[in-house]
Amino acid sequence: MPELRYKALVDRIAGDIRAGRLRPGTRLPTHRELAAREGLALVTATRVYAELQAMGLVSGETGRGTFVKEPLPPAEGIDLLASGADTVDMTFNYPSAPDQADLFRVALRQLAASGDLESMLRYQPHGGREHERATVARHLAVRGLQAAAQTVLLVSGAQHGLTTTAMTLLEPGDVVAVDALTYPGFKLTAEACRLEIVPVAAAGNGPDLDALAALCKRRKVRAVYTMPTLHNPLGWVMGVARRRELVAIARRHGLLIIEDGAYAFLAEGAPPPLAALAPELTVYVSSFSKSVATGLRVGFIHAPREWIPKIERNIRATTWNTPATLTSIACRWLEDGTVARLEAQKRRDATRRQAIAARVLAQFKRVGHPASYFLWLPLPQEVRADAIAMALRNERIAVSTAHAFCASTQVPHAIRLALGSVSLAAIEHALERVAKTIADQSY
Repeated sequence: MPELRYKALVDRIAGDIRAGRLRPGTRLPTHRELAAREGLALVTATRVYAELQAMGLVSGETGRGTFVKEPLPPAEGIDLLASGADTVDMTFNYPSAPDQADLFRVALRQLAASGDLESMLRYQPHGGREHERATVARHLAVRGLQAAAQTVLLVSGAQHGLTTTAMTLLEPGDVVAVDALTYPGFKLTAEACRLEIVPVAAAGNGPDLDALAALCKRRKVRAVYTMPTLHNPLGWVMGVARRRELVAIARRHGLLIIEDGAYAFLAEGAPPPLAALAPELTVYVSSFSKSVATGLRVGFIHAPREWIPKIERNIRATTWNTPATLTSIACRWLEDGTVARLEAQKRRDATRRQAIAARVLAQFKRVGHPASYFLWLPLPQEVRADAIAMALRNERIAVSTAHAFCASTQVPHAIRLALGSVSLAAIEHALERVAKTIADQSY
């Protein structure tokens, strides 16, 4: 059986299992029955089931047959799973500087000693207090985006910002263009808001803009969701010429641009945000989850002034307001330079981790940014991503396959490694285990 046909059969059965067409507990044909049905040699049919078993999708029971297992991972199409305490977590990034807990302790003491403490117990303005919005506006200016308090809203993290933006500015059934590999959280937002996401292939450091323009001619595209500065998961930073071309397409076809800047702080010297190039049609969303701490659920939206009241109503509908304690601490840290110091620390830390990954994984193709907290690892042609994920999970190492990020039906065999949640003492060993696992399954 030709190699490509053999792989296609493995992928077809795996796809049927993941899609629920073959439900957990289903008894699959015997090896001989599969061989006869597909016109295979018996040894090849056995190899197909061995691959599926290594991927964690089926189990063989002596004397009974081969049965479908619950697919890995069981997370409603999103395989970024929180890991147990005994697992090296390379799915989520929650980078932390060594002294962050002490900084938080001091901030809480300062807050407790402030004369305004009683106001923390009351409802806050839905989009944040005026002086806090002004503080975030000054922070955005450092990122190359001129903003005012009146164009900024505070939200409970970037995910909340993306969701309130979609709830406000898009309608069920609207078509949103996204990168073929994109942030899983936006996929969830699109599902919740009943949006149709249409993938656009990558072309170098950014989406294929010819493909985007062609899509806009074929379909009534309402918006484009994009991460131009440090894309998750591929780590690209779009050049200024490509940004201007994207803006031109958006203006020509009347697109709303939703710009995600969650990891933008890691890319020094990046071109201006799209929101600076097209402020009239761009909503910029980011947060302090990666630059400060994931538990500090404070994010922000910058949008055209006329859209602000509408978005603010959906902040009210979803959370009423961001917790005053958290926004107060975040804004104090913006004003006293703590956020800037933490961002600089984390850029150095991410660069160090990428250097370790480049050395340990030198034999494999890698896609990423030299100061990013994640790395995309396309696998050798004969290696299946689910098999790698299962094998590593058995060793208490959790990684993400492409399923979480893929917006198209063609899911590449690749894994994403989150480098920011593992201690520097443990990361080299974990990466060595990843390298060995991939090498062992290459043939």
